[in-house]
Amino acid sequence: MKAESDFIKTVFGLKLRQQRQKKDWSLQDLADKTKLSKSYLNEIENGKKYPKHDKILQLAEVLNCKFDDLVSTKLDKNLAPFGELLQSDFFKEIPLELFGINKNTLINIISEAPKQITAFINTLIEISQNYNLGKERFYFAVLRSFQELHDNYFPEIEEVAQNFATENNLKLGKNIDIEHLEKILIENFGYEIKSENFETYGTLNNLRSLYIPEKKLLLLNQLLDKNQRTFIFAKEIGFNVLKLDPRPNTYSWLDFTSFDELLNNYYAAYFAGCVLIPKDELVEKLEDFFDEPKWNSQKFSELISHFTNSPETFYYRLTNILSSEFGIKDLFYLCFVKKKDTDKIQILKELHLNQQQAPHANSMNEHYCRKWIAIKNLKELKENETLTSAQISHYKDSGLSYLVLSTSHKNPFSDGANRSYCIGILLNSNSLKKIKFAKSSSVKSENVGVTCETCNILDCDVRKTAPTRLDKENFNESMKKSIAKIRKEML
Repeated sequence: MKAESDFIKTVFGLKLRQQRQKKDWSLQDLADKTKLSKSYLNEIENGKKYPKHDKILQLAEVLNCKFDDLVSTKLDKNLAPFGELLQSDFFKEIPLELFGINKNTLINIISEAPKQITAFINTLIEISQNYNLGKERFYFAVLRSFQELHDNYFPEIEEVAQNFATENNLKLGKNIDIEHLEKILIENFGYEIKSENFETYGTLNNLRSLYIPEKKLLLLNQLLDKNQRTFIFAKEIGFNVLKLDPRPNTYSWLDFTSFDELLNNYYAAYFAGCVLIPKDELVEKLEDFFDEPKWNSQKFSELISHFTNSPETFYYRLTNILSSEFGIKDLFYLCFVKKKDTDKIQILKELHLNQQQAPHANSMNEHYCRKWIAIKNLKELKENETLTSAQISHYKDSGLSYLVLSTSHKNPFSDGANRSYCIGILLNSNSLKKIKFAKSSSVKSENVGVTCETCNILDCDVRKTAPTRLDKENFNESMKKSIAKIRKEML
């Protein structure tokens, strides 16, 4: 009902502005002629208020238009495309407020050129459909943009997590007392917690936990190890301490009903990261490690294991800390997965801070560069092994170089699928000053591409397929040059 009311007010405001602009009147001109305040008229035009019957009659008389035309929700051909946009899911699906965008301001911009901007939005929708960008992937793209906007660092959650730990005498870090976390959920938040054999329910063997809000019942897959249970407990506490609602009730993620649900899931996971890997200690240890003159994979592995048994948690926590505490904002994080009995490698998660870095997910089933250290590790990974290494990756097309740190290991919970995590730091004056071993020959350098289909490293010995997209671009460029040459000779 509210959505319908908002639509009626917005349409009335658009029509009023259209009639005013036809007469080339300013808002002040209309205010002077109607004796209505300029601020009141502005609120009407912005869809915030809907005038009473007598005020509409007054406006119609001054503007020399019909009362019925003003109050009708039918739009003329100039505004019709905008009406379709208003009634679509566009404004529902995009959480504009997260990006500091005022909905009414956007409406004003669109209403100035409704046909052109609606056509542009429809183009984006068509592109998303062609590249199979469904609602889920769209929401995750919006979430990543939101994280990148904030450098993936939220000091208010860091503070809440620290205060929570102090109030509950909770020692943060790898040796956090899991029984203490469980007790907090039970005593502070009224949880009932049970271990369950999900395999007996069919295809739920990969489900880690299920929360049943009606009973405040948290069911845990009995296959979970201690670290996985600890993360779930910390995350559940995050949902409650941060008062996050709506929220997902399953882990791993299966479905969602709104973007708010996805965002709240991220906030709870961020809280868990703060609890499991405390910021101050991580900063101190990283400073010492970055001060090393040479890269040492063993020391980096020890650094990870000092904080957690989950490389994924550690690498993702780095994206919070490097930007906020070290001023390293040009970086990317990628999580790769290679399923059992297949050579196909997919990017499961990605994050880019400050700019869209060179290595990124591709939706066209192209082959990621086999020279990326994270992919090389995956291919060399043996059963129950963990590999940690570093590489300087030079991207010929962009001319940029990155220090890439990566750890690969066998995922113990997904039927033999292996995972590889990496963080790439753009090499510039700031990062080279902060990370001493980045200048050392102890880190191997490699010329890399993004995908085989777009790579111009023609003598690559690990290429999976021909540079088809690059060849097409080169062909088109050659054609343009030939046409230019013909024109020059003929003119």
